[in-house]
Amino acid sequence: MESSISHVLEGRKTFFVAIEPSLLPESYLEDYLARGYETYVILDDRNCPLEKKIASIISIFQDSILFFYIDAEVPNITWKRYIKYLQERYGETVLIGVLYSKRHNEDERKQLEKYYLFDVGIQGGCISLEFQKAKNFSLIDRVMFANQASGRRKNVRAMCDPNSRVSFVYNHHEYNCTLNDISLSHFSCSIYGESYIPLYEKIKNAFVDLNGLHFKTDAILLVQRLANDRTLFVFIFSRPDGSQGLDGDLKYRLSEKIYQLVTSKVKMILQLVFDEVGRGDRDPSGHSTFSPEDLCRLL
Repeated sequence: MESSISHVLEGRKTFFVAIEPSLLPESYLEDYLARGYETYVILDDRNCPLEKKIASIISIFQDSILFFYIDAEVPNITWKRYIKYLQERYGETVLIGVLYSKRHNEDERKQLEKYYLFDVGIQGGCISLEFQKAKNFSLIDRVMFANQASGRRKNVRAMCDPNSRVSFVYNHHEYNCTLNDISLSHFSCSIYGESYIPLYEKIKNAFVDLNGLHFKTDAILLVQRLANDRTLFVFIFSRPDGSQGLDGDLKYRLSEKIYQLVTSKVKMILQLVFDEVGRGDRDPSGHSTFSPEDLCRLL
């Protein structure tokens, strides 16, 4: 259990705090995942105040980016004072940025940016959002790229449940493997016993059953090794014309499924933590953090 929790905690995550869904709809979050950015929206609610949510996020995901939408009205929060406090306390741990609606007054915009960028010293940027949400997608996309929001990974991996499978035929032998994890570029699977397929061999029409999503794909073997009593294979997706990757429709459907698998686990952890903190069972604003053991206890 702890190893699966540790995987969920891995990778840089970006949290958009108090932003209106009209400015950043969930479909944008799915598209960002396809670009390697794991993103979430955090809103205030009665059960757990926003300050406690942010302290919990920093405690759990210690390589995070936090973007605050400072035009949102949140009870008991003055954005200038609150963001300054976060930068002073957590500036070495998290990357903080600011989002705000476009200002018509140029002096107001300059003063706002001067305060957050120079007086407070946030490193994530100060981004003026447009009134048309389609433009905001590209604006935020560029900012996340500049802030290396993908971390060290090119694609987000989803861990698969035990019922997810990959089956294919090679050299007249049928392989029925457990699907371990999957991204938009690779997947890994394993089979009991020792088996051998030449590296860089192309497998045609591998059948993938991913948590209810079924599809066929060509794949090229990149890694093969024996681990305990299983043979592990790592494949890269291949198109029929020999190029790497997935065709458009399949890539879109797989991206949706990966987004669902990855974010559902993080959202579940956050909700359980917020419930505990909201009841007063724990104070995340202290120096203690939520360990994998703590999260396993909640699950």
